[in-house]
Amino acid sequence: MFYVIIFILAVLTNHTTEETEDSVSIRDEVPENKDSCGCSAIKRNKDEQLRDSTNIQDDTLLKPDRGKYSSAANARSIYPRTNQMVFIKGGKFMMGTDKPVFVADGEGPAREVTLSDFYLDVHEVSNAEFELFVNSTGYRTEAESFGDSFVFELLLSEETKSGITQAVAAAPWWLPVKGSNWKHPEGPDSDIKDRMDHPVVHVSWNDAVAYCNWAGKRLPTEAEWEYACRGGLKGRLFPWGNKLNPKDKHWVNIWQGEFPNINTAEDGYVGTCPVTEFPTNAFHLHNIVGNVWEWTADWWNVKHTNTPIVDPKGPETGKDHVKKGGSYLCHKSYCYRYRCAARSQNTPDSSAGNLGFRCASTNIPEYLAEHP
Repeated sequence: MFYVIIFILAVLTNHTTEETEDSVSIRDEVPENKDSCGCSAIKRNKDEQLRDSTNIQDDTLLKPDRGKYSSAANARSIYPRTNQMVFIKGGKFMMGTDKPVFVADGEGPAREVTLSDFYLDVHEVSNAEFELFVNSTGYRTEAESFGDSFVFELLLSEETKSGITQAVAAAPWWLPVKGSNWKHPEGPDSDIKDRMDHPVVHVSWNDAVAYCNWAGKRLPTEAEWEYACRGGLKGRLFPWGNKLNPKDKHWVNIWQGEFPNINTAEDGYVGTCPVTEFPTNAFHLHNIVGNVWEWTADWWNVKHTNTPIVDPKGPETGKDHVKKGGSYLCHKSYCYRYRCAARSQNTPDSSAGNLGFRCASTNIPEYLAEHP
């Protein structure tokens, strides 16, 4: 089957190449400025309530028909499909790091983790794929129900900015924009007509779970996500090694210039890029770092031990969920979180213009196995 990829040879080849090409030490990569871009600060007010929401995780209308004739299996799009999954052989790896950049984020210590086999989406969920879900179910995202979401200031039109009087105290470049949602990423005067192959944004953790249920998939655990990000490499910063731009080419969509005022867009993008853009890692995954933050299934926890563990799933409860990978707003001098070991968090109902997801599965959905 085309999309179930046996990656062992690719891992060995990539590992050998990176060992000879990467001469940058991890210590050299640690930035002097350890401030935050404020991504973890853009959360819903705890007293804010949805007027028309339901408990999304318990909504039986969004539970998939596991048969091959489910709505997800029959979904058709005029756009090239990007819902393919790759098989990732489980194994042991060192999760986290003993050289954390953001100690408070719980990046360390490095600990041995053993994972079972699983599948992971090759791409982040795109606007086109999310539209299929919405059209099939009539689903309404939390940003739509709340009536607003957070957008980075430099992406807004002057007209939209002129009507905003609030900002995030810890990160004033983040503005709550009324009418901003997955269909209107920068407010009512924006749309996604020319960005259907870009990752869907302004999706909460709850929204992501609802989509996964419909698609017969699930969110990856943090351990699965990080294992996939590393692509078989040991002790490396990025999915491809330690050099940010191997052979002087851009491998990731992040911020270039001076954050938060000047983005030179040397990688070709000021905001999101297509989910198919940039080289893959050894596990054939596009944009596993950069572009948009990706939700994981785990509740947030910063206290880890170095005791070996098998198939960890994080705490049973919590207030925030883990997100991984960084986004197009990350910069080494300000939010150096586009490393595989880096992590951040948001509440389950939070959404923003740089927050998306990709799906995982223990077994590949039947409709993908039969109709790649």
